[in-house]
Amino acid sequence: MKVKTLIERFEQFAPKSIAEPKDPVGLQLGSLEADFHKVLVTLDVRPEVVDEAVSIGADLIFAHHPVMFHPAHNLDLEDPQNQMYATLLQHHITVYAAHTNLDSADGGMNDWLAEALGLSNTVGMVDGAQQANYLLTVHVQPVYADAVRLAMVGAGAGDMARYSGASFEWNGTTWFTPMQGADPELGPVGERNSTDELAIQVRVPSAKLPAVVEAVNGVYPGGHPALELTRLEHEGHQFSMGRIGDLPESMTVREFAEHCKQVFHVDGLRVVSDDMEKTVQRIAVLGGDGGKFFKIAQRKGADAYVTGDVYYHTGHDMIAAHFPVIDPGHHIESICKPHLTALFKQWAQENQWQVEIVPSELNTDPFTFI
Repeated sequence: MKVKTLIERFEQFAPKSIAEPKDPVGLQLGSLEADFHKVLVTLDVRPEVVDEAVSIGADLIFAHHPVMFHPAHNLDLEDPQNQMYATLLQHHITVYAAHTNLDSADGGMNDWLAEALGLSNTVGMVDGAQQANYLLTVHVQPVYADAVRLAMVGAGAGDMARYSGASFEWNGTTWFTPMQGADPELGPVGERNSTDELAIQVRVPSAKLPAVVEAVNGVYPGGHPALELTRLEHEGHQFSMGRIGDLPESMTVREFAEHCKQVFHVDGLRVVSDDMEKTVQRIAVLGGDGGKFFKIAQRKGADAYVTGDVYYHTGHDMIAAHFPVIDPGHHIESICKPHLTALFKQWAQENQWQVEIVPSELNTDPFTFI
């Protein structure tokens, strides 16, 4: 199947619009129109990962970290990074990356990390994009109302707090004068005419709007229904990076650090704390480089914070704030490999996609603890 088929489904789950500004998410190399048969799921795209993809016959790499954070200044193939691009092109391997949009997605990276830590009652930590909601109104003849209503709901319209498939409709009369070539043909050309119609109105989040419109067009005769779209100001789902939740029971900072080592399978980690025996239970977590957000985590009631790549001077600020931080490294985001693999396999089964999904077996953490 085509790469875009998988990507369109993925971007319903984690739209590119919720990525952080200037984050180079999306297609990295190749074409969305390319066919693929096997996808390799990875955290990083490194030369050894590309060699792995070639060896197993993968024609799509789906990564968390973008390949091209910095543009290439030349194409000298003595540079291993440039040679990696050449190998990808030579073997017709498409590369796609989902970075901060996967971090912020509901059920995405930071929910996986929170779940691994055993957190409950989780809420978002750092507010990101807000997904717009719309009111979509479709005018249809009564005979087609059920088909259109069910098509919209089936495509994801009509979800409200504690309700699903909600719609509102009213009756009316539409007056018109058909012109030459009118489609559908309703009445004699050039003569004033009218017809009874229903207006069906549903709430639709922006990410689902294309699918809902396509569903309506698919069931409406002629494929030309009258649609009206209104954006609902100050309403929409709030996406967030990071999560804050509760451990099943309180631990000391020392005990919690050991818990993190076991959960994330790391041989060592860094602890920033002026009191290793301090008791903690409400925990913030943000995968990747999240040190700059520690004040938000503390302000929102976290007792401790788990994130990677804490800078030296930021560590001093954390000590001064008496706020414990556990740094198990950036590579804990490799938790995405089994989760994305399971998600893609679920979609493949639901849609009868004849593709193979394989998680990378390589450890791309550049650090070794000794």
